[in-house]
Amino acid sequence: MTNTELSGRLMPTVSDMLAKEQRKGALEGLKNSVVHEYALIAHSGGEREAEQELGRHRRDQLTFERNTVWREMVAMQRRGTNVVIGGDRQKLGAKELDLTSVVKRNKKQITAVLVSLTVFAVLLNIKIPIFKKPQEQNCAALLAFVSLLWCTEALPLYITSTLIPLLAVTLRVLTKQQDGHTVRLTPQEAAPQVFHAMFSQVIMLLLGGFAIAGALSKHFIAKSMATAILSRVGRQPHWVLLANMLVATFLSMFISNVAAPVLCFGLVQPILRTYAAGHPVSASLVMGIALASNVGGMTSPISSPQNIFAIERMVLIGSTPSWLQWFAIALPIGILVDILCWGLLLVVYRPGQEVQEIRPLKPNKDPWTATQLYVMFISVATVGLWCANTKLETYTGEMGTLAILPLVAFFGTGVLGKDDWNGFLWDVVMLAMGGLALGECVKTSGLLSTIAGEIGNFVGGLGLWPVLMIFCALVLVCTTFISHTVGAMIILPIVQSVGEDMADPHPKLLVMGAALMCSGAMGLPVSGFPNMNAIALEDGTGSTYVTTKDFLKVGLLGSVFAFGVINTLGYFIMLALGF
Repeated sequence: MTNTELSGRLMPTVSDMLAKEQRKGALEGLKNSVVHEYALIAHSGGEREAEQELGRHRRDQLTFERNTVWREMVAMQRRGTNVVIGGDRQKLGAKELDLTSVVKRNKKQITAVLVSLTVFAVLLNIKIPIFKKPQEQNCAALLAFVSLLWCTEALPLYITSTLIPLLAVTLRVLTKQQDGHTVRLTPQEAAPQVFHAMFSQVIMLLLGGFAIAGALSKHFIAKSMATAILSRVGRQPHWVLLANMLVATFLSMFISNVAAPVLCFGLVQPILRTYAAGHPVSASLVMGIALASNVGGMTSPISSPQNIFAIERMVLIGSTPSWLQWFAIALPIGILVDILCWGLLLVVYRPGQEVQEIRPLKPNKDPWTATQLYVMFISVATVGLWCANTKLETYTGEMGTLAILPLVAFFGTGVLGKDDWNGFLWDVVMLAMGGLALGECVKTSGLLSTIAGEIGNFVGGLGLWPVLMIFCALVLVCTTFISHTVGAMIILPIVQSVGEDMADPHPKLLVMGAALMCSGAMGLPVSGFPNMNAIALEDGTGSTYVTTKDFLKVGLLGSVFAFGVINTLGYFIMLALGF
């Protein structure tokens, strides 16, 4: 039919396949050859020991593959079931969509909004003796209202932030100095001022950081570097755990402690799939990455939003820390806290008792592309310029100006595209803008000086060290229960004002210490995004790898370790650097 002769080529192959004994002998010969070579390399010629060890490796591999396939099949079944159930629920919801069902589904949120509105109305209408001027009391009501909404998350955090300029203008909390007197701004005067306050170098730093993080992630640079490190740490569980923690902290420096845990959890999925949920190895790995990512939020000015707010406070003080100063303070603290948390995880979970060896990750051996080299060059150059900003201020003005470089370099050349721009964390940007607007309101209304004066009276006569410990304890308690970012937005302005009013003023040191402590609060699943990500991580059967008990056992003690290191090592480093 095809005018070709196939039998001559196919029959020898068929004959070889049918010759089972011959093939069995060939395989046996190959096996003996492998055992012989491995014995020479690993056991000084002892073929019996080599065969036993290779047999163990073969059994481990079979167990791994069987567990992996089984878990993936269960996960596929769960996803299929969820799709059907989700579709049924959506159909049911469409049929039963009425006010009663909406209220039932959102009962907690509606209750929180009503409570917040009640507190807001009460604070606006009762006379509070410590507030001498109406704008102070109005601003106190505004602060309490948005703080309650942020803490309860009755509305999305970024939506609450959008309310701040509206309320600031209508409540007339902004003021100006006129003929030696404080005068409340009219809505026409207040609106431009509040919108001007919402955009500053802080926003540009956020955008520049997002651009660097997006490029490093999109072009697999961060993943390749992390895999290269993790593939060289050996097989012992305690070293694998420490390596993953240090990688999570390092990645948080440049791609933020929001993106870092997501990447790291993806990298260790081959290991996690080998063990059941709750196994000491999987639990210690998940908890280690979560705690280390929280610690990584301290390590650079762009590693977490609270650091951006701290920089803005220090800009108002008139003394912005350089990147080198930040590294000099935060890196020793972060590394020491990581090591302490690592030791705690080994004591609590004892992963080495359950498993002697962990399968190493395979490194990526693909050569670097021109695009990857370009991304690394721009990223390193930008960070280098940020580090040298104190020498470049004559030409650049502020650090935020330099953040334009990665935006133009990546988006202008097609390294990043419109989808990447739309994928930026704009909710975090809006949250930051709301925090800046709130800071302007609290400052110009006089509320900040009033609150700081009351706190100053409480801590009056205390030295710098006790005051730092008091504020760090306050930050630790608050940010354990609420978002680190929200805690920084509320507390850092007060810390700055109290520091400025002390007999021996050190506002920069207090703001820096309090900002670092925001990232050190990691005692509950709601304490920061890395913890939320860890508690939501599931295996193929739908079981979570860690529970709230894990955070209570490990996270709370980790927070205490961070508190102690910041108030000892961190305090002395900051003093030595002139903070």
